[in-house]
Amino acid sequence: MHNDDYTPAEWVTSVLKTIFRKSDPEALRLTMQIHHEGTAVVGVYTHEIAETKCAQTLMLARTEGHPFQISI
Repeated sequence: MHNDDYTPAEWVTSVLKTIFRKSDPEALRLTMQIHHEGTAVVGVYTHEIAETKCAQTLMLARTEGHPFQISI
């Protein structure tokens, strides 16, 4: 996941919990890492699962009007 100056941290934390199944503390830790370091690896998956999670995240971001970026 990549940091930007527009997407709310609460939204990022929510995505980490729902799409990536992270616990509250882990989602918060990753959100802060993304914010402070610019990026974070949020999981290691097979290519197919990574593609699906990436697509789900980007679709949700665009639907809600966020310029959020994620890469595999």
